[in-house]
Amino acid sequence: MNSIVLNNTNALKRRTETRAKVRRAVKGGHPEIFSDIYHEDVNLAVWQRQFSAEFKTLVNDFVIFRPDTSISIVVSPGDARSMMRREIGDPRFNDLADDASQLVEMFCCLFDLEQAGLRMRVLGDSMCPKFHADRVPCRLITTYCGIATEWLPHHAVNRRKLGSGSVGQSDQESGLYKREADIQKMASSEVALLKGEEWQGNRHAGLVHRSPAVPLKQCRLLLTLDFGS
Repeated sequence: MNSIVLNNTNALKRRTETRAKVRRAVKGGHPEIFSDIYHEDVNLAVWQRQFSAEFKTLVNDFVIFRPDTSISIVVSPGDARSMMRREIGDPRFNDLADDASQLVEMFCCLFDLEQAGLRMRVLGDSMCPKFHADRVPCRLITTYCGIATEWLPHHAVNRRKLGSGSVGQSDQESGLYKREADIQKMASSEVALLKGEEWQGNRHAGLVHRSPAVPLKQCRLLLTLDFGS
């Protein structure tokens, strides 16, 4: 009997904790918006940057010439530029390598990191099709081309339906969210910081997001950065 009472008490505590937390998204046209991720009530910070026509063409050409791209490396601000240029391996795409290395520098500076885990991939299908929250402190995501990441506002999520809580149902069927209009979409070229479950004090409040369904015969170029080991 005592174990049943204890389990019920813990479940009630988790539900109360989840309801009590308020989280919001912030957006801005300058990278300074990233500093807002340190606010307790912010779990998404989006830099609404836009690419020039020339850079868009370069990215599209890269995807055509390197459709099998799958880069996974640990970099530091000091070596990111040279390592990315070497990984990409074609001087025509140095500007893409340099953009990625600039994001590494910003990410490491913001979080006082010596290293970051970098992944760059060309994707022809959905990598994480179900909504989920990352078990990381914070992750940087940007989509250079193609359809970008989808996310749900904190208040619109029934977190009991995440993961095994969906009982094998789709997110729409499980009741994870109530309306299709609740689903928010990032734009290609935007850079986002997604606060995860392992950020101190952010348990049950990590940003809930998913990889979008990639339209037939299209692809996306995705870059992510995580805290390095």
